[in-house]
Amino acid sequence: MRNIVNSTYVTLDGIVSQPEQWSLDYFDQGAGAYALDKLRAADALLMGRVTYTGFAEAWSARSGDEFSDTMNRIPKHVASRTLVNPTWNNTEVLDGELVDAVRGLKDGDGGDILMYGYGPVAQQLVAHGLLDHLSLWIHPVLLGTAGSSVFAPGVAGRFGTVTTRRFDSGVVVLELTDPVTT
Repeated sequence: MRNIVNSTYVTLDGIVSQPEQWSLDYFDQGAGAYALDKLRAADALLMGRVTYTGFAEAWSARSGDEFSDTMNRIPKHVASRTLVNPTWNNTEVLDGELVDAVRGLKDGDGGDILMYGYGPVAQQLVAHGLLDHLSLWIHPVLLGTAGSSVFAPGVAGRFGTVTTRRFDSGVVVLELTDPVTT
């Protein structure tokens, strides 16, 4: 069985939206190596339509380094009811209900399935006990504004193990694993 691994940038006040506007100053050599290790362990990506749209635009225009080349090569699964004919290579839109489609992906052969961002797709996976590993990259930033938050009302989940990793930039990653079903 494959694992669903989520890697999400978050501010101290829980904001996950528009990380390109507040996270880039904190991406150091250690963070780069850690991110590449996560990508190397995966053989597929899973994302919602909003993440797909931003990633397709950014990554399809890049090449020539291991991270970019892997992002462009790896199979991508998108949960969307509105996306048709995705243009980023190796992309398929999931059929049917999200939970059933993700269970099917998990039951297949292969490595980790990597997700970036913590929006409605990740929230549903947590609610159904399908997210195996959640890495919250906590940035030393307070936005003080409204936005998409990791603290979504009505989404509950428990993890049995928490470990931490700290980078020289001040970013701390909380590694949450072993989801507990209640």
